[in-house]
Amino acid sequence: MNDSSKLLLQRIVRRIPVQMLKATLDKWGRLTVEQRQAIDFTQSKWALTQKLLSFCEENGVTLTQLAELEMIHVIENPNQGMWYTFQLLDPENDAQSLELTQFKQQFKCHLSELLRQVSVKIKKHTDEAVWIRIAWGGSFTKPNHLKPTYVVHHLQTPYFFVRNLTSKLKPLLSQALTLATRHQGVKEANLSGRNLTSIRDLLMRQYQQMFPTKYPSPHDEEDQPVLNQYIEKEQGHVATHRRRMAREVFGDGTLPQLQSAVYKLDTKFKDPSNKTMTEREDTFKCVVKFSSINLLESLRSCASSGIASAPVTPLLSSIPLKGRNYFVVTDNTPGPSSQRH
Repeated sequence: MNDSSKLLLQRIVRRIPVQMLKATLDKWGRLTVEQRQAIDFTQSKWALTQKLLSFCEENGVTLTQLAELEMIHVIENPNQGMWYTFQLLDPENDAQSLELTQFKQQFKCHLSELLRQVSVKIKKHTDEAVWIRIAWGGSFTKPNHLKPTYVVHHLQTPYFFVRNLTSKLKPLLSQALTLATRHQGVKEANLSGRNLTSIRDLLMRQYQQMFPTKYPSPHDEEDQPVLNQYIEKEQGHVATHRRRMAREVFGDGTLPQLQSAVYKLDTKFKDPSNKTMTEREDTFKCVVKFSSINLLESLRSCASSGIASAPVTPLLSSIPLKGRNYFVVTDNTPGPSSQRH
């Protein structure tokens, strides 16, 4: 094994938790049964790495085969790193009839034409997703397997999801995918997150949106003693209204996990009490970011509890309705209206 192979194996072993390592090696299948049984998984990561290095050298494991080991771990644990979404545009007439074998051949062919030094591995997962691992090289450099790009695409859908892609390589990947899937173009879908399943479900509307047909009265939900029935009744109606408004936007079921939503503002500053800023000819530019472990659940909770005003502003309701978490807000005209790109 050369130095690149050794370094890649060391990095893979460091990233895989010890409790997952045995199952991952079993799925990989590059070690014999005797070799796998000889590994003591209670040892330190350093000792495990040295043992695996000796076995891999003994078996003549190649750099490409080590990339398969990493790919198995990433597919089984996709929620590591930031995923970005893209949408394919203008499908050709035969785009829906594309098969996996055709896609593999055409994608590798087109990408190799654009960049000679590139290594591509394609694997179909059990959920019908096509996983692509790309190690990029340069004009005079071999593919760098330490910084691969991962792409996930469901055939016959216009979306693909990308992790670890530089702006320099984005046009090459976009062109290869556009040609291989028989489309005419591609654009960013303005949705990103660490939970691949969540952003996929949100973008493709695959999560179960449970909207209640009957809203419980405040007395059905709360068993608190009534101190003043008129005040309690009024407060109950307000609380019920808030919950209804929140459920109409976010539903009642489990929501996809998004970690953030970003709003890029490029508008006129509007505040009668601040004439200095209001009278400026230049637009007011800023970025507003909402962050949470589960942003949509937090927004639903804020709307239900009254922390956020009801009805829910379109700036927030557009996240589940449009399947996006990045927006650009501008002024259409010198008035109060604005547009969200």
